[in-house]
Amino acid sequence: MVTPRYQCSVLVVDDEPSILALLARQLGQNFELITASSAVQAKGIVELRPIDIVLTDLQLPDASGLSLLEWVRRVSPRTARVLISGTAKLQDAAEAINCCQIDRLILKPWRGEDLQAHLKDVARGLLLERSHERLLEELRTLNQQLEKRVAERTQELRASNQILEKMALTDPLTALPNRRAIDLIARKELLRRSRNGAPLAVGLIDADRFKLINSRHFHSGGDHALVCLARILQHTLRTTDAVGRVGGEEFLIIAPETDRAGAEILSERLRQAVKEADIQFNGEKIPLTISLGFVVIEGTFPATYDALREAAAEALHDAKRGGRNRVCLRDFETAAIEVI
Repeated sequence: MVTPRYQCSVLVVDDEPSILALLARQLGQNFELITASSAVQAKGIVELRPIDIVLTDLQLPDASGLSLLEWVRRVSPRTARVLISGTAKLQDAAEAINCCQIDRLILKPWRGEDLQAHLKDVARGLLLERSHERLLEELRTLNQQLEKRVAERTQELRASNQILEKMALTDPLTALPNRRAIDLIARKELLRRSRNGAPLAVGLIDADRFKLINSRHFHSGGDHALVCLARILQHTLRTTDAVGRVGGEEFLIIAPETDRAGAEILSERLRQAVKEADIQFNGEKIPLTISLGFVVIEGTFPATYDALREAAAEALHDAKRGGRNRVCLRDFETAAIEVI
């Protein structure tokens, strides 16, 4: 039966060849055995390759075994240190334990099985320590991988949430802000206006006779017309203005810092841009006009968003009732309406 090796290297240091030969016979089957006859030779071996256990006699020809073990502790602290001696005094033992921090002290003469048992215990401790360190390293690696994966998943989740948030605020057909988004913009502008007193214009736009477009060109043609209309409105507005789709063919305009004169210019520019647009579908032009209802609030006059929107809706109704393809302006403070 083959005796299992402990996979540990043992450097035996002794100046007596007979002792080295005896230790080789007793330890060679279970350990990788390396021998040295002096401290200088032992140091050279330790500097050249990793050694698991150093087993040294107390008396060496060129140095004390204690000084060698102290050197090993400093140079290779992971190497186990075992002192073997037949003349060790109490002071030597104290120095070996306190200064050299040896793992074992073995007295001469020793029994071969006892020596093997001591070194096997030391080897088991080394292997257990190595296994523990490997497990810790594997755990650190796994933790790093987990942290990296969590960071990646967090970034993916953040990006997904941003996409979902954008989708929740975007009209899928026209890619304009939807009703929820444009309402948020309007309330934000009203809050800003309450601090600086700047004028604000709110407009509702409705495509004229859109049912006829759907009837002639079906819903695909109607959708195409709405996409074109959204693009025209977006390109005609100023960068400070906002437009959103709030219904089937109904759009809401928020124009900050826009007084009555500015609202009149803006609304007429929008109406004219849509009227003159060349909207083609399946080789046929789709004639399209819009009606606009704008309400303007100036000064410090208080107003809620719902009240402004209702006033704009009334102005739009008047534009429709007045013949379509026109603008109705309303001063919120006076409720006066002007049809353009």
